[in-house]
Amino acid sequence: MGTAIVLKAKASTGGTDMLTYIIRSYKSHFRTGNLIVLIDIIIVMLNVLVFRQIEIGLYSAIAIYIMGKMIDIVFEGIYFTKNMFIVSNKYKEIAKEIAKKIDRGSTGIYAKGMYTREKRMMLWCVASRSEVALIKEIAQKIDPQAFIVISNAREAWGKGFR
Repeated sequence: MGTAIVLKAKASTGGTDMLTYIIRSYKSHFRTGNLIVLIDIIIVMLNVLVFRQIEIGLYSAIAIYIMGKMIDIVFEGIYFTKNMFIVSNKYKEIAKEIAKKIDRGSTGIYAKGMYTREKRMMLWCVASRSEVALIKEIAQKIDPQAFIVISNAREAWGKGFR
């Protein structure tokens, strides 16, 4: 947590985060937490190969993973949400059930399948992590042939969200 706070203040501990800052100055799209974890894993792997201390390497890997997650939480928050795209001919029933059972809205987007050239309605729903399984279950119960894509959304602002 301390490392994350230092990094959030755009400071450095003088360790592998210095190398992270250098890499990010050239490749700014890399996430700080991921770079630190990657660099630390490389160092631990080299340590295991050279000194043959596998147990220390495993403990280090656990600590590195936890540190990476803490950095992500400090930088990005804990309010992760999910994007859900549902393609179904029964979109009205699915949207109605989602609204009724979860009190979550959805947006209909006109879409055209490029393979089939068929015009369809696609539902877009932003949901909390705890709601995803229930929405998926609703969609599959109404239309077992529904095509569902679930992806991460870093933040959601507006009604029902922060």
